Amino acid sequence: MQDTQILSAFQELTREGAQRAAAPVLVFDACQLGVVLRAVLFVELVLAVMMVYAAAGWMDWVERVALVTGGALPATLAWLLCACALKRLLARWLPAVQYSLAMGLGAVAGLYGCGVLAVAGLLVNAPWVASALSGALLSAVLVAALVMRAKGRLPADTSARLAELQSRIRPHFLFNTLNSAIALVRAEPAKAEALLEDLSDLFRQVLMDPADSVSLAEEITLAKRYLAIEQVRFGERLRVQWALDPAGDHARLPPLLLQPLVENAVVHGVEPSPSGADIRISTQCRSSVVVIKVTNTVPAGQGVQGLGLAQRNVRERLALLHDVQGQFRSGLKDGLYQVRIEVPL
Repeated sequence: MQDTQILSAFQELTREGAQRAAAPVLVFDACQLGVVLRAVLFVELVLAVMMVYAAAGWMDWVERVALVTGGALPATLAWLLCACALKRLLARWLPAVQYSLAMGLGAVAGLYGCGVLAVAGLLVNAPWVASALSGALLSAVLVAALVMRAKGRLPADTSARLAELQSRIRPHFLFNTLNSAIALVRAEPAKAEALLEDLSDLFRQVLMDPADSVSLAEEITLAKRYLAIEQVRFGERLRVQWALDPAGDHARLPPLLLQPLVENAVVHGVEPSPSGADIRISTQCRSSVVVIKVTNTVPAGQGVQGLGLAQRNVRERLALLHDVQGQFRSGLKDGLYQVRIEVPL
């Protein structure tokens, strides 16, 4: 039964991935800070290498790089600004059209950079054609790199969803939950019904159609359902504290990101300890950034083995969605293990 459900989910994800690939979507996103930094660094590096062939010496090379930077930097920023401003319009076109428009925009940016230097009187014979072709070529290479990065998101999301599906339907979790419900049926039927409803909602959330991102509020709701199930099992051994900032509810996260971190806190904090553990989940909005923390007490002598795979998956998927604006840190200090995530609003 378990293998059949996992296979069905994988086939469904494959079909959805193929349908998405055929539909018009934005093939590159120039609105991220990491993209801006990489684009500027890439253009500067290419121009610096090109100037090596024309320079007569070290100082001549430095002067030439400084000269072309005066035109290339504003041209690159103009290309990024226009690509970001036209983001929604570009998403309506097929990928081939988006590539063409990006290269055309690169050619215009190259002419703009050449014009800046010509107006400033820094060029005697302005290389208009060469500037346009260079701009188009650099745009094509940059877009290709962004497309390759974007294509890495679907396998990562698919892998995470299947891993989460396996985690949720693994026998010991399901059997423990059902046994808890059976024990409550006669003594506390209302509590047993609530437990089964939480289990049903958890399965429904895992099996729903995948999305590029979900809100922080949705992830918190899913984590609460999971903890409600485990609360019946562990009772007073599981002590949960919530400190949530409503201002950060609209922050975007990769789907099924928070729940695995909460599950790690239960598995490595509550299960090994006869006295249980304290788990604290907090969110705080700081200017344009939301800080998410999952903290749990760790029994004396208990390490943090077994956390690498889940955390590596979280870190990679966070980087795919938010690039350098998404931060992930974790560590053990004074008997407390904490995972800290920063995402932009």
